[in-house]
Amino acid sequence: MPSSAGVPDLVPQLSRGKHRSPRKGACFMELASFLAGERWSDRPSCTHPLLAALARLVNDHTTDDGRDALGPLVPSVIGLTSDDPRVDVRIALRAAVTALPVAAAERQRVLAVSILAAQRALVDLDGAVDPATATLAGEALASAPDAAAWARAFTDEVRNSTRGFGRHAAPSTVRYAVVGIAQACIPDPDARLRKLLAGAIADSAAVIDRARTGAAGATSSVDHDRWAAACRLTGVTR
Repeated sequence: MPSSAGVPDLVPQLSRGKHRSPRKGACFMELASFLAGERWSDRPSCTHPLLAALARLVNDHTTDDGRDALGPLVPSVIGLTSDDPRVDVRIALRAAVTALPVAAAERQRVLAVSILAAQRALVDLDGAVDPATATLAGEALASAPDAAAWARAFTDEVRNSTRGFGRHAAPSTVRYAVVGIAQACIPDPDARLRKLLAGAIADSAAVIDRARTGAAGATSSVDHDRWAAACRLTGVTR
């Protein structure tokens, strides 16, 4: 079996689905558990649950030829944990804005609703949506004007609590977005799936680093020692 990019032969190689042991291969999060020194699992405690769910979905919906490119991202999720609700909102928003421009028309309404709901959740949490996020969301909505108009009318009548968004809407958005990208009629869905995961990792790290310094008031941890150890094993950097 060919080695994943940046991962030496002594490390389990990425493949689709769950695996009973490292000798059978590894999905993205199983490899993270291995590198973090945790019990073998696709749901290790070292990574935020929704980010781990996204990583599993991207792993399984990426083609065998494209999956090697995910390997260098694995160390970046190790120690990336938080109970800050902003993490769930940011991951869902990243998923929706990445998928909306390329998803089939029947999926675009749901993704547009998710973008608007995520922005409202950020307003509830922070009092406003930062300019960079507003621009990102605006550009995605502009790519599907009919879906955006429908979503605005829908969300004017239906509201979701921030807690409800994180518990129910965010996981659904992530699943819907990944499948939408994988099934999209675009030249390289693998590259867009990797872009989504990399963006979600960066968004999560930004929230968690902010919380770790006391600005967000939530329990968070970027375990830099475990991340550095994983980087040494794989030979990659964040």
